[in-house]
Amino acid sequence: MQITRATDYAVRVMIHLAGLPPGSSVRQSELSEATDVSGHFLSKVLQQLVRSGMIRSQRGLGGGYTLASSPRSVSLLDIVAAMEGPVRLNLCLEEGPSCDRKPCCPAHGVWVEAQAAVAKVLGEASMAKLAEQTKTGKTAYRRHDRPIWISGVSKQGHGKQK
Repeated sequence: MQITRATDYAVRVMIHLAGLPPGSSVRQSELSEATDVSGHFLSKVLQQLVRSGMIRSQRGLGGGYTLASSPRSVSLLDIVAAMEGPVRLNLCLEEGPSCDRKPCCPAHGVWVEAQAAVAKVLGEASMAKLAEQTKTGKTAYRRHDRPIWISGVSKQGHGKQK
């Protein structure tokens, strides 16, 4: 499972907006510079965030983009779901008869547990918490750091360390 670039950019935008004073409005060009996302691609991301109701857009002088709700009430899970749809590690996790093997599959319980863990971690990561980490400089990963290697697999999923 890997999130799309659009979702990554949406998270950047939401963290940036969450770090601004409440009610602040930011133009697309300012968001592009602050998040290192090209204007054309950012436009598509912003449209999706507006459609999902996470941000508001206002045209004209003094217009721009602003959060639609408190940064405390928006999580990484909300953003991933808004950009990509419901987070599902496996088709068998959907409600109803999505897989005939659910009752007898030894892996099904593992998928259920992994799904719950992903939802918990992403759901607990509010935009307010992440924006505060950005302000204090206490982020786990900084923009230009090298990938973190765990058990021979990088956090970026590019194989073993050499």
